Amino acid sequence: MSQPVNLSYGRPYLAIPGPSVVPDRIQRAMHRAAPNIYEGELYTLTASLWPDLRALAGTAQNVATYIGNGHALWEAVNTNLFSRGDKVLVLASGAFGLGWANVAKAMGVAVEVMDFGRSAAPDMGAVEARLRADVGGEIRAVLTTHVDTASSARTDVAGLRAAMDRAGHPALLGVDCIASLGCDEFRMDDWGVDVAFAASQKGLMLPPGMGFVWFSEKARAVGSKAGLRTPYWDWAPRADGPEFWQYCHGTAPTHHLYGLREALTMLVHEEGLANVWARHEVLARTVWAAFEAWGQGHDRIGLNIAEPAARARAVTSARLGAPDGQALRQWCEHKAGVTLGIGLGMATEEDPKSAGFLRVAHMGHVNAHMTLGVLAVMEAGMRALGIAHGAGAMEAATAVVAAAAGGHGA
Repeated sequence: MSQPVNLSYGRPYLAIPGPSVVPDRIQRAMHRAAPNIYEGELYTLTASLWPDLRALAGTAQNVATYIGNGHALWEAVNTNLFSRGDKVLVLASGAFGLGWANVAKAMGVAVEVMDFGRSAAPDMGAVEARLRADVGGEIRAVLTTHVDTASSARTDVAGLRAAMDRAGHPALLGVDCIASLGCDEFRMDDWGVDVAFAASQKGLMLPPGMGFVWFSEKARAVGSKAGLRTPYWDWAPRADGPEFWQYCHGTAPTHHLYGLREALTMLVHEEGLANVWARHEVLARTVWAAFEAWGQGHDRIGLNIAEPAARARAVTSARLGAPDGQALRQWCEHKAGVTLGIGLGMATEEDPKSAGFLRVAHMGHVNAHMTLGVLAVMEAGMRALGIAHGAGAMEAATAVVAAAAGGHGA
């Protein structure tokens, strides 16, 4: 062929860390006329959601729903827990930990940030030492992201609770699960988490627009006198209201509720959370294997998080070096129909626009052929653009899938 061919026509694939792929069956569930909001099937459907939402987070405690995205949930949690001047400790391992801290500061909360950088998860020894030093118990809550969407660092939440217990500190534990719930293993009650929250557009496989907050009885009691609480954000009527519309404090996101019912059926009842977590584990290791092969002999290419235990199972942040990261993203989207995530929050003095970083999402409605397809397109792009890389990535990636899935059919 004398001229380059554009191979992007056909069904595009969005491999970014949210919004994630919305399954066809969820789209069909939402594709309906507006329902009666005063009686009928919507009441029965909505009532069926709460046990499954609790199961999703691993809790028998309270759940509240909101119309909003992750940024709205930061504000919801802050208003229900804190008064102006309350002190909190935020553990940051990327852009979104810092984002939650900044929102709390803007609301008048006294925030202390332990910043562990952009390429490592929180150090539990350092956290324990800081809490031991708070002999007066001024810190009301320890807040962290389970998975930071920008860096793809994953906090050891169970280890964090253990560090807090060793320090004998009474603070609440709050966890941002927006990028992890329905992807990375999470057990709210078993791990001693007091507040957790997630949004609809990532592991829950829905369009953006709904948010969920799970909270313990301890959090309810501690926050009962929160001075920042307002009528809209108040989680009590959302968790306790006798009518379905009170769960959303006004007109409900009706079509999202139909989609949510389908998503919870898929995750909790059909696939089961143990397999959901295992599937994301395998797909993450598939991506890691490819990057490790590409990086052999090429130091510019590598995973952002060096320690496997500290890596997200929902998304992988990696470097190719500027401007190769941005060039590869553009090639994959415009030449092959695969959209990769930008290098969000990874700017340096040498790379002020994070052009050397990209993110590969493997969250939600994703299986082996989708992930392997993304990696194959990326390798084709490296070849087309002349980006030097190590060999054997596809062999390494397919070996992970083959070993995990075994040699037997369904």
